[in-house]
Order: sequence, then C-alpha cells, then structure tokens
Amino acid sequence: MPKIGIIYNDVKPIAGRVATELKDKLTAAGWDVCMTTGVGGILGYSTPESPVCHTPIDGLTPPGFDSEMSCAVVLGGDGTVLSAFRLVAPRGIPLLTVNTGHMGFLTEAYLNQLPQALESIMAGQYEIEERAMLTVKVFRGESVLWEALCLNEMVLHREPLTSMCHFEIAVGRHAPVDIAADGVIVSTPTGSTAYSLSAGGPVITPGVPALQLVPICPHSLASRALVFADTETVSIFPVNNIRLVMVVDGNAGCYVFPEDRVYMERSQYSARFIRLQSPEFFRILREKLGWGLPHIAKPTSVELP
Repeated sequence: MPKIGIIYNDVKPIAGRVATELKDKLTAAGWDVCMTTGVGGILGYSTPESPVCHTPIDGLTPPGFDSEMSCAVVLGGDGTVLSAFRLVAPRGIPLLTVNTGHMGFLTEAYLNQLPQALESIMAGQYEIEERAMLTVKVFRGESVLWEALCLNEMVLHREPLTSMCHFEIAVGRHAPVDIAADGVIVSTPTGSTAYSLSAGGPVITPGVPALQLVPICPHSLASRALVFADTETVSIFPVNNIRLVMVVDGNAGCYVFPEDRVYMERSQYSARFIRLQSPEFFRILREKLGWGLPHIAKPTSVELP
C-alpha cells in the first residue's frame, strides 16, 4: 500500500477542509494517509524567564512520516511550507506545495490544480528539486541552547529593531569582521527573495552553492551584502551588553545573550520540492515579484538614410 502525507495550516478553514477531503479521497484510492498540521514545525520563542527552548532538529517529525512515505502534500502558504520542511526534511520526504495563502512564492500549485497535480504524482510525472537548508544553533559555552533547520534566513537583531548593535562575524577560517547595524541576516539562495531582498541583498538563483550575509541598515557605507560559498560556516558573536532576538524563517526564534554565540552551517538535510514541470526560477520572479517586466516602451528600430 503506497503511503502519503498531508500537512495543512489549521488556522485557515479552507486548508483544513481540503485536507480532510483529500485524505478521504486518497484512502478510498488505496493509499495509507498520515495527516498533521504544520504547528509542530513552528518552534516558538524562548522568553527572558525561560531562555532555553531547545527542540532537537531530528525530534520534530510527526508519527507516521517516515522513509516509507513517498511524498506529502502541503496545504497553506509560504509559512506552512517553511514549517513543513522542518518536520520532514530529516526523513527526506519530498513535498508537493499547494497554495491556500497569498504570495505563495514557495508553492508549486494552486488549489484548483490539485486534482491534476495528484494525477501527475501517481503517474510518476514529476521532478524533485533540492534546495539547501541551514542548521542554526545557539551555543553558550559548549552547550546547545537552541537549534533549528532553516530554509530561508536567520535574522539577529536588537529589541526594538531600530537600535544600533554590534556584531563580530567569522565566516569560515577568514578573519572576523565587525559590523554595526540594526541587525544581520544570513540567507540561503531560497531566502534571497525574502527578508534579505528587502534589506538590499541580491537575488541568488537556487542552484548556486552560496550563502549571503546582509546587514540591516548598517552604520557604514562599507558594510554591504556579502555572498560566499555554502561550504563555509558562520559564527556570530554579539558585542553588546544586552540581549538580542534571533528569528529563523519568520516563525521560530530565541533570545541571544552577550555570552552566547550563533553558529550556522549548511545542513546535511535538503528541502525536496516536487516540481510538476522543470523549475523555471525567472518565471517565478516575474509572476511573484514583477522582475524583468517591461515598464517603458522599447525603442523601435530606425532605418538610417
């Protein structure tokens, strides 16, 4: 009996309704179906009273989501997709991402395309696109206080955000650099179209083996976005006498105190997207962000006398 998963956003009624209908349909067709919400991948935030909020990366996978599962369907928006990959990436389960939200930058299909998408999956007519993820950890001495898988970005900033703070950042074995800014972002290529883009970072196509460091409102003309190989590790030491806030993928995070350090490296796990057609990143940029659309009339050719 083939096995499939369903992960849905239980905050959105339409996602819950479609998930139930889909489970009934697949069960009737002879599939072994496991269903869960995306809540388990939203790790929550530590508090000043409880700064340690440590859930091991390998401990988030829901019951039944194992190596025997051929794929899973995600019903929600980009936040649900990010949460879902934290749940299943350690098991290598590919995801068909179906948009029930707004932007849907990470989603492959819309709800009205779901029946045809399922037919393609059952017929084996799809590709797997692998996207790099980050392992993010907060250390105090040699102890891990917090860790998470990250598909988009890690953001470290002060409370409130519009206050200057200082960072000492070491990329691989290179000499550490000092950055004074409202915060810093470390992004994957997938996350280069998210927060780091708004902060002035470049767009990096998904197949490029690179990460980027983007200061948020830096207090120097010399502090600009840096792109480097994803084989390098990143360590960030806050040079402040106050606590900072770290946020991963916009929906999980913790406090970082002066004695802590944030450590990042490319994860051994990848986000495996089901693609119903060959991935075309520039098309997505045009459709979702308007990149490359003509905004002025092209010059017409003029015949010289």
